[in-house]
Amino acid sequence: MRERWPLTLRGTGALALAVIALFVAQRAAIPELLYFGVLMLVLVLCAAASALVVRATGEVVRSATPEVVEVGGLAEVQLSVRVSTALPTLPGQWSDGLPAGLDGRADGAFPASASTLRRTGAPVRLRYEVRGAVRGIHPVGPLRVSTTDPFGLIRRRFAVGAASAVTVAPTIVELAPLPSSTGEAGGTRQSSALQLGQGADNLVARPYAPGDSMRRIHWRATAHRDTLMVRQEEQESSPAATVVLDRALSRWSPAAAEGPGRDRAFETAVSVCVSAVARLVHEGYTVDVIDSDGELLADPVDGGEDAEARGLAASFATLRARPDGPSRRIVPASASALVGPVVVVTGRLDPDDLLALRAAAPRSPLAVLLTVADDDAARDVRSATGWHATALAPGGDVARAWDDATRPEDARVGA
Repeated sequence: MRERWPLTLRGTGALALAVIALFVAQRAAIPELLYFGVLMLVLVLCAAASALVVRATGEVVRSATPEVVEVGGLAEVQLSVRVSTALPTLPGQWSDGLPAGLDGRADGAFPASASTLRRTGAPVRLRYEVRGAVRGIHPVGPLRVSTTDPFGLIRRRFAVGAASAVTVAPTIVELAPLPSSTGEAGGTRQSSALQLGQGADNLVARPYAPGDSMRRIHWRATAHRDTLMVRQEEQESSPAATVVLDRALSRWSPAAAEGPGRDRAFETAVSVCVSAVARLVHEGYTVDVIDSDGELLADPVDGGEDAEARGLAASFATLRARPDGPSRRIVPASASALVGPVVVVTGRLDPDDLLALRAAAPRSPLAVLLTVADDDAARDVRSATGWHATALAPGGDVARAWDDATRPEDARVGA
């Protein structure tokens, strides 16, 4: 595909034979050899003219399954290619442009194409697999095809269609369930009955309405009221949780602000963030995801909506660090009033940060602080009284760090 010489091996041989035949015919005065040389030269020139004059065009429909691939995950890319050409072509090769953010082999044999002057050709189906390597939105394509003329003398190279975007989301790691003994932080949906009136009967039953299921009839209340009563509907309410991702550039390397995948520590922190959101949502919490200044990074994710949690991970494909705010907070000022689970993900800390963390410890029975740093930082962060704290190295085991921070036997740091 990258060769600049336009002739195929067959075309190169034909041109060489033409030159040799013309040279020998001139020296040896053999008219038949002269005719042969001219014929071969004309054949090569006609093939070159056809490649220059008759341009092949086409269109491609590209789709990926799944549409969003996680870092380290696999996706299958399928292509439907339709080529329009006035002249038939012999089998050739194809390749699809892959960026650095995707790993895979996107090339193969391209079938022969018939002339499409009289009728539209059938689409060519191609497929290949890619692995997400770097978080981000990456352009794939265009598709490049290399074929030959009907005689197989000249290469015909052309691009088909435009590039398509493939989203690589941060990895969602399967985390252990939350402990069941965390008070309001217990990870189940809470329910409260709708009170339609005064008294116990009104609290648990209401008159039958058309459309109510017979399985919901409250027989005791029916006998007492002498009218058909049904069990009252329950209203589910999802407890709230908060996940804080500290994007302040001072806690990461300068590369974290340049683009996704530049800072390994920040990439690990983003994975920790979306993994914590997925776990909390799975356990029924409505989760707010904010940065250290209290700015919402995404719409709240409702409890139980696992698909929405994965959608949030996809929206973080291009998230990057930002310059520090004036306050240099790790958690928002309002965090101390939170009573639901609070998960804070941050980078390297200094002694002043530890003092601020002590003052900002929430009232929640499950306040988790995960620091993406080295072992020395891990020892320091455990002095942040009021937090279930741990540290993990960039690229480390997210599930193990979560387990270390949330296990009941790990008492609060400093206790």
